[in-house]
Amino acid sequence: MLLSLNVKDFVIVDQLQLEFAAGFTVLTGETGAGKSIILDALGLLLGDRAEVSQIREGAERAELSAHLDIARLPDLQAWLATNELAGDDGELLIRRIVDRGGRSRSFVNGQPATQGQLKTMGDYLVDIHGQHAHQSLVRPDAQRELLDAYAGATQLARDVRSGWQDWQHARKAREDSDRRQRESEVERERLTWQIGELSELGLAADEWPQLNQLHSRLANAAELAQSAQAAVDVLSEMDGSCLTLLSQVQSRLGKLSGYDTRLAESLALLDSVDAELREVVYSLRDYAGGFEEDPGQLADVEARIHALMSAARKYRCQPEDLPKKLADWQQQLAELEAATDIEALSVAESAALARYRAQAEALSAKRRQAAAELSTRIGNEMQRLAMEGARFAIELSAASEPTAHGLETIEYLVAANQGGTLRPLAKVASGGELSRISLAMQVVISQVASVPTLIFDEVDVGIGGRVAEVVGKLLRQLGERYQVLCVTHLPQVASCGNQHWRVSKAAEAGRTVSRISPLDAEGRILEVARMLGGEDITATTRQHASEMLASNA
Repeated sequence: MLLSLNVKDFVIVDQLQLEFAAGFTVLTGETGAGKSIILDALGLLLGDRAEVSQIREGAERAELSAHLDIARLPDLQAWLATNELAGDDGELLIRRIVDRGGRSRSFVNGQPATQGQLKTMGDYLVDIHGQHAHQSLVRPDAQRELLDAYAGATQLARDVRSGWQDWQHARKAREDSDRRQRESEVERERLTWQIGELSELGLAADEWPQLNQLHSRLANAAELAQSAQAAVDVLSEMDGSCLTLLSQVQSRLGKLSGYDTRLAESLALLDSVDAELREVVYSLRDYAGGFEEDPGQLADVEARIHALMSAARKYRCQPEDLPKKLADWQQQLAELEAATDIEALSVAESAALARYRAQAEALSAKRRQAAAELSTRIGNEMQRLAMEGARFAIELSAASEPTAHGLETIEYLVAANQGGTLRPLAKVASGGELSRISLAMQVVISQVASVPTLIFDEVDVGIGGRVAEVVGKLLRQLGERYQVLCVTHLPQVASCGNQHWRVSKAAEAGRTVSRISPLDAEGRILEVARMLGGEDITATTRQHASEMLASNA
């Protein structure tokens, strides 16, 4: 539950420190005093979107923090540990800063956190019931979500929606494939023919450069052989060859080296040159001797080059790119055949539909059970809220076709008067009746809430008198099981609180600031008297307020 809340420079609050207690706490004050600011601050700490306008005028940033006891929330503690946000056992500290530049920074137990993580924590910690909840109650999606929440099937409903989307994707894939199969028959035939034509050429990855090199050698075989033999003659065979002259130089210098040892280095180099020249001669002799003109092989190579060039011109690419072209076509054909595997896609579609139906039928079962129970409990609460004889029912009707929300449509029906016919809520209930029905629903839903803190923001709008007293007692009963915080304008509700805070605003240093003060017994009498009779508190209103508080003590 909430232990404390600190707010600085937020809206019209300059500095606020609140210590929370268990039970039922009421917040009261004049309209515009800032009663809902505390709820806005909690919403921001639990993942609501931050706005620069929330920063108090004249301040550079707003700072908010909350300290909570989560000792009885093992699932939240596990989630924090998984996300590396765990703090001291049983405690949680959330902090958020919003600056004028529009930046928002969040911290959980001292570690940076995202807005999404704050929202996730909020689902574990607090349920907030807004003052305009009854306005959305007539919407089918709101009715469906409330029933699923009561049934504990919110996650299952998400799974059904996800399963429906998977089924739709599988169905679309099968339908698209069916269409593509008809449209791509010509494309498949073209690819098959082209692949067959290139495959007949027996293409190799590096064939084109090797083929060109072979052609050059065969086409110039005679010249290559002659040039090699001429080089052998110059180096070794003819009179005055290089090797003969080199031998003469070696012989002469060898005789002279006895007179000057410095010639030894040059002689060594000449020996090396002699050895290498002889290697060149041996190599050129083998090269020249190995050449044989082969007109047949040359013709075969030229025919192969012609075939590759013809294919390249036909398919508008370079000859060396033909192997890649073949591989691309083979891949395209494989993709076409895979995409048009109607049987496999039909099997996938059927499997997705089966998964969806299994989830949707499980959801339907939970909804049917919850609808009967919730109808009875809401009907009972309506009797307590001055709607004697009224009836409430939740009708589940088979949908014309499966939807993302399940196999049925959900509609809330009400008979506002005894003996009346059940009709859709939006067509029967007046504004005041709708507000009371909404409150009855929220009270019932809250009784099965898994979160430790419930917040009601002026949900008692449109009621008064005895009904308001009943509402106050209902909220006080909830306070026996949960930490309950309620913003109210009704003295009957305020007098039922275990704790009472008064919100006020005043001008300080030329600016309006909001203050929240816990009230003692005397302060509560004065505040309830103000709520009963306005600012001019008479002895009568004071007595009435004292009696109301005493009756609810």
